[in-house]
Amino acid sequence: MAKIVFMGAGSSVFAKNIIGDCMFREALQDAEVALYDIDGDRLKESLMLLENLNKNINQNRMKITGYLGVANRKKALKNATFVVNAIQVGGYEPSTVIDFEIPKKYGLRQTIADTLGIGGIFRGLRTIPVMLDFARDMEEVCPNAWFLNYTNPMAMLTGAMLRATSIKTVGLCHSVQVVADSLLYSLNYENFVEQYNQGISLNDLGYRCKVAGINHMAWLLEITKDGKDIYPRIRKEAAKFVKQNRGKLEKPEECGANLVRLEMLNKFGYYVTESSEHNAEYAAFWIKDKYPELVREFGIPLDEYPRRCINQIARWKKQYQELLQDGNITHKLTREYGSGIMNAIVTNHPYQIGGNVLNHGFIENLPADAVVEVPCLVDGNGVQGTHVGRLPVQCAAMNMTNINVQLLTIEAALTQKKEHIYQAAMLDPHTASELSIDDIVSLCNDLIKAHGDMLPKYR
Repeated sequence: MAKIVFMGAGSSVFAKNIIGDCMFREALQDAEVALYDIDGDRLKESLMLLENLNKNINQNRMKITGYLGVANRKKALKNATFVVNAIQVGGYEPSTVIDFEIPKKYGLRQTIADTLGIGGIFRGLRTIPVMLDFARDMEEVCPNAWFLNYTNPMAMLTGAMLRATSIKTVGLCHSVQVVADSLLYSLNYENFVEQYNQGISLNDLGYRCKVAGINHMAWLLEITKDGKDIYPRIRKEAAKFVKQNRGKLEKPEECGANLVRLEMLNKFGYYVTESSEHNAEYAAFWIKDKYPELVREFGIPLDEYPRRCINQIARWKKQYQELLQDGNITHKLTREYGSGIMNAIVTNHPYQIGGNVLNHGFIENLPADAVVEVPCLVDGNGVQGTHVGRLPVQCAAMNMTNINVQLLTIEAALTQKKEHIYQAAMLDPHTASELSIDDIVSLCNDLIKAHGDMLPKYR
């Protein structure tokens, strides 16, 4: 019987998605589930949610237990088969607020700040030490468990685990599964929207695609329909769409048109996996003090993540009260990879994912110590990356601008040398395009001070 440990179980909706999905996998329906968090109230909410779900759709077959606080962490992890990681160190307050408000004083504006940029760097720096603590506990009480990391910054955290620990780790994102859907939906390619809204899948419609690169900037390298390459037509449609819609969005926070991604497709030849609001801050092109009109023209929602946090907190409080009143909790299988990976490893039935793994030659023109997002095969042997070959040179070059920041942030976390924090920030495309070296160093020092005990002491 598998044991599934969920770290950061206070992320109630996400815990529901992953554990709820497991209830649809026959090999996992009798699993032991350990929920771990450092927030007692949120842990209680998740326990209530999952216990009701277990009753309503799984005949109470799972044994679900909560574990609160660091003192109980090893108990939660003991004999785990799988450890799902969804922690957010520092939460919305104070950490996310710090990540946004202090850079603003320097004129540095962000949208999400969880993967790259100055916000992504410091989110990584405060999260890596906690995850390394998890790894040390796992090496003692469940050394053979698979660690499924869903927390951002994905490449930094997964890379630190794979470089500094013996724990088997794969990073998992939501965007690989839906990249082609997003592109076709934006362009309404051959009435795709109408068919998609009827519940017809991409595969059912005859589409096939190949995706590889790095997390949040993997590239849709190939897209065919019924065996025919449709990228040439899509490129023409994307160019026309951007020309017609640039500057026409009334509400920048509503980014469904994906103008940034489509413009990257126009200029680099390939569509990226993650949203426009994310990719707007991964490059030097979009959020620029000298060209403020770009934010409006491309519909870039500045301060989007704090806005989401506030709305999500309020929405969950309302949902929780409603659940308390009727307890009629149900679930549908999601597109998350987590339960499929667990099922494949337990049953030895093959499963394919897009996973984040160390680049053991999978992408030939990216570094070996980078974490890459590539097609992976999963079975009883675990998660195994597959060979992609060389990315188009311009795509690899764009990836390298992000990989540089990722590797230096990991170096800073592992060595605790402040100079590597400065270097990571100086090489960040958006930060470097807006600030001088002196301002970057000063900003980093201010952020280190503001984070206080959430960071180790850097020398």
